[in-house]
Amino acid sequence: MSVLINVFLGLHIIGIASLLGGFLTQLKAMGAGTARFVPAMLHGALTMLVTGVLLVGFREMDGGTVDNVKIGVKLAVLFVILALVYVKRDEERVDKALFGAVGGLTVANIFIAVLWH
Repeated sequence: MSVLINVFLGLHIIGIASLLGGFLTQLKAMGAGTARFVPAMLHGALTMLVTGVLLVGFREMDGGTVDNVKIGVKLAVLFVILALVYVKRDEERVDKALFGAVGGLTVANIFIAVLWH
């Protein structure tokens, strides 16, 4: 089971890299006011959702404990990110504040995962 958990943890990290990488590639465009949500951001967020839910299930099946409050907060933040990216995915330009909020929430989700024990 630990191999399965590690594989999906790697996929979860790839999802966050896709979401954050998509944001970072648009920083210059954000400064010019032409940033948009690229498909990598949506796909990364969806990958995080699916692999995160599976990781919680695998951890519980393996007899490990899960901090449900932490998972709930991370899931809520991810739902906000997903909603914003999904709704605005076809727009040519996204408002700087909205685009920055997605980047900030993404970084917040990373720090919640790493620092919350």
